[in-house]
Amino acid sequence: MANHKSALKRIRSNETKRQRNRFQHKTTRNAIRDFKALEKKKDAEKKFPLIASMIDKLAKNNIIHANKAANLKSKLAKHVSTL
Repeated sequence: MANHKSALKRIRSNETKRQRNRFQHKTTRNAIRDFKALEKKKDAEKKFPLIASMIDKLAKNNIIHANKAANLKSKLAKHVSTL
């Protein structure tokens, strides 16, 4: 158990950040899954910038690595072009 007031606050803030990161990451993964299930090219082209923005935000906040973000966006762009 933490003995200092600042350590107790750090524990609380770390848990809050962990929950927020989990929520954002899971939400993005679900959005990517739904995006991959799209059949129409028009819908995919419309939704791609939103998904790319979500991925960029995860990378900016170090929830995922920048290279992983680039790889995901590349795969999704390739998916759009093959529809």
